[in-house]
Formats: sequence, structure tokens, C-alpha cells
Amino acid sequence: MSTSTTNAPGTGAGSERGQDNIGVKAADWADGRLGIYGLAKSNLRKIFPDHWSFMLGEICLYSFIIIILTGVYLTLFFQPSMAETVYHGSYTPLNGIPMSEAYKSTLDISFDVRGGLLIRQIHHWAALVFIAGMFVHMFRVFFTGAFRKPREINWLFGFLLLVLGFFDGFLGYSLPDDLLSGTGVRFMEGAVLSTPVIGTYLVMFLYGGEFPGNDIIPRFFTIHVLLIPGIMLGLLAAHLILVFYHKHTQYAGPGRSEKNVVGMPLMPVYMAKAGGFFFLVFGVIAAISAIATINPIWQMGPYRPDQVSTGAQPDWYMGFAEGLIRAMPGWEIRFAGHTLVLGVFIPLALFGLILVVLALYPFVESWVTGDKREHHILDRPRNAPVRTAFGAAWITLYLVCMLGGGNDIVATHFHLSINDVTWFVRIAFFVLPVVVFIVVKRWCMGLQRKDKALALHGRESGNMVKLPHGEFTEAHIPLEPEQLYPLVSYDQQVPLKLPPAVDENGVKRKVSLNTKMRARMSAYYFGEKSQIPKPTVEEYKEIASGHGGHH
Repeated sequence: MSTSTTNAPGTGAGSERGQDNIGVKAADWADGRLGIYGLAKSNLRKIFPDHWSFMLGEICLYSFIIIILTGVYLTLFFQPSMAETVYHGSYTPLNGIPMSEAYKSTLDISFDVRGGLLIRQIHHWAALVFIAGMFVHMFRVFFTGAFRKPREINWLFGFLLLVLGFFDGFLGYSLPDDLLSGTGVRFMEGAVLSTPVIGTYLVMFLYGGEFPGNDIIPRFFTIHVLLIPGIMLGLLAAHLILVFYHKHTQYAGPGRSEKNVVGMPLMPVYMAKAGGFFFLVFGVIAAISAIATINPIWQMGPYRPDQVSTGAQPDWYMGFAEGLIRAMPGWEIRFAGHTLVLGVFIPLALFGLILVVLALYPFVESWVTGDKREHHILDRPRNAPVRTAFGAAWITLYLVCMLGGGNDIVATHFHLSINDVTWFVRIAFFVLPVVVFIVVKRWCMGLQRKDKALALHGRESGNMVKLPHGEFTEAHIPLEPEQLYPLVSYDQQVPLKLPPAVDENGVKRKVSLNTKMRARMSAYYFGEKSQIPKPTVEEYKEIASGHGGHH
């Protein structure tokens, strides 16, 4: 007995083959015009190393995506206008109060738009996480030397993203036109006015007239949602392209060299991890936003030029600039018919200078070392004591200035004199970074000594041994090769030396000031007072043979 089946038109195997052919043709058509297959083939199997610190950059990327998504939603309801209106809405304490359209629309988003308050808070918290993530990510790059050739340009891209994040965040929390943000805008007006000669013209151009003007919110809005995010998107794309092009850095370990990358492929392993981590970051930010209120503008009230919010503080990343101004004495001088407000101009110039020092550091270190090689293996911070100490001193300086930016809050909460707090900040600005530099440098050198002893003698076993002549000593256990490798497999820079005073013909050499300065800085960076010579093969063999005095 036999059975047979027939396929209806448009169904069955023939139809499936037809659908497959349509899909193949569509894929071929797209690939012929976009080159998707070749691009995917060369990049989707790219290897990325695994280490928890590499996720810091991902946090920055994901929080930026969250900012964009929530910002688009908020843009649909926000009115960037300073036109005056009277509020009649859900928040009854402010009913009948005159305010700007910008403030009213922010209240409407918070109380009348479905999910508006949560989206506002996610947007604000994501901005804080974004900038905090960039800080930590940049210092991970700094302390491990990941900025060295060929990544100097990528360091500058990251630095520009950080600075643009500062200003875009400031513009963003100024848009609601509440009393707190209005105080910040007034602060900015004073800062711009302090610019010699052209300060008044800049304020008139920015504000559209005398403060507060009529155009500041619309102009801030355009810059906040179009100009700066557009530049940041371009920088972010360039940053990621260079990460792909240069290949990812990795920590020292067995099988890892400057010419390879040990890790997992982008597809499917890394993309699966990255996708899950994105939703984890989004979930944590959303949970924080749902629990912790941030920027409750309804408590501040609308901005009025004749009022100032008590205890006004900017977001933490701008506290650095405000702290410099609060700590600076109110110096003014007359020069060429102009009043120069040095009490504001000098701190703002210092603010820019301190940031520029961080931006240019990779080029300074490259000049000091004279090292033209590519570096893909990361340093342990302890193996670069001067660099690590410099980074710690920079962070200390930043924190001291942040403390100065909240001197009134510190004084009221801890029942201190605001003058005492201000004088502490003035003194600490010059003293604390130097102290931290010295302590961290010595700390790193102490850790180098510990690593050297560990590499040569092994780890302590806790077992005491009595030698034939009566001496007691502790038996040490040699390290496994994978434990020993990171302790000895790193480049130790040799200080540059000046050429001999005379050449082979007995003629005195002319050594430029640039060469002398470079040699001195190199000696300070890599001399015997700044690093401990790493263990040599000969020393290790002597210890291993039993002639090193340890068993």
C-alpha cells in the first residue's frame, strides 16, 4: 500500500526554495551596494580581551545611548521659550504663579505627561553616570598607559567627549529655567563678563541683551540637543573606529604579546555579553531614577532675577570650576581703561589649564621617553610610579576644588566657619597634590620592591626551617609561571643620557636646552629614585639554585 502527497500552489518545498532564493537575491543586492558581507566577515570575528575594567567604557557608551533615547522623548514635550505665562496645572502650590514657558512645560512633563517624571530623572541620572563613567574610564586608560602610541589621538577624542559632556550637562540642567538653574546661568554670566575686553560683547551675543535676556533658553536648547550631541556622536564614532583599527589593549599574561589579542570574538560571544550589559546598565539607572529624586524643580520655583536659591550647587562635575572661583580672592585691577576681574578670570583660566595638562600628558610622556614603539600591553600602575603619582595628584586637585565649590554646604552641615573652609581649600590647592604625589610615588616603589621579592623568593609558606648552624628561616614556595609572568614581563624604561661633553675629535658638543630638559625629566621619571630595577634572570637563577640565602 502506498501513499502520496501533493503540495498546494505556493506551499511546500518548492515554495520554501523560492523564498530562500528571494532572500539570497535580496542579500546579494544589498551586499553589492553596501559591502556588508566583506565588512562583517572582517570585523564580526574580531577578538576582544576579557577584563572587568574594560566595561567602564561600555558604561559610558550605554549611558550616552540612554541619554539620546530619553532626550528625544523629552524634546517632544518641552517648550524652549522664555515667554511669560501663568501656571494652571496639576501642581497646585504653583497655581497662579507667573513663569516662563520652559519652566511650565517642565512641570507639565513632570506631572501631566505619562512617565514624564521618570524619563526626566533617567535622563538626568544617565548624564551623571555618563560623565562619571568617562572620568573613571579615562583614568583607567591613564594609569595603565593605554594612551601610548598609537592611541594618542583616541585619548584626545575621549578628552573632548568629557569636556563636551561637562558643557552639555550644564546647558541641560539650565533649560528648565527654575531658580537653581537660573542661579547657575547668572554664575556663567559673571564668568563670561570677566573675560578681558570682549566679555560684555560675549554676554550680549549669548543672552540676546542684558541678563537674563529673552534668547538664552532657546539658544541653550539648540546647542544642547543639536550642536554638542552631533559633535559628540561624531567623536564617539571616531573613537570606536580607532578602537577597532588599533585592536584592543590587554593586560600582561601568558600567551599575550604586543602582536596578538587573547580573548573572545565579537560575534557571538562579546555581542551577547554587551547586549546583556546594556540592559543591566539601563535597569540600574532606571531603578536609581525611580527611587532617588533628582532636580525637583517644583521645590525651587521659577527663576526670578531678584532671587537667589540658597545653597545653590551645580552638578558635581562643574563643582570643580565653581570651587576655583569661590576660593580665589576677589582681586580687581584697572588696566588700559578696563576693569579686569582677576578673581573670576584667573580661576577660569586655571580650569582650562588643568584640563589641558591632562589632555596633553600622553605627548609629554612620549617626548620624555623617546619611545616610538607601539604599545598594546598595559602597564600595572605600580610599574610607572611618576605617572601614577601625577594622576593621583590631579584627582586630588579636582576633589579639593569640588570641596571649594560646596564650601557653604560644608560649613552649614558640619558647623564650621565658611572662612575656615575657604582658607583650607586655598592652602590644600597647593599642598595636598604635592603630598599625594610623594606618598603615591613611594607607595608604588614599595609595591615594586614587594613584587621583586615575590618573584625572586616566592611566597611565604608559614613553615619555619632550622638550618644546620642553628639559624631559623622561613621556607618559601616558588610562584607558578602564570603568577610569575605579570611580575617580570614588563618593559622598564632606561633614562636618557646626555651625549659626551666632547666628540671624538675633542670638540665641545653643543647640547640644546630642549635635550638637557628632556634628559633631566627622563632621569626623574625612570631614574633610580623613581623605580626599582626589576628582577633579572641571573638573580632568579641564583635564588633558585639555593645560593640566595632563602630556602
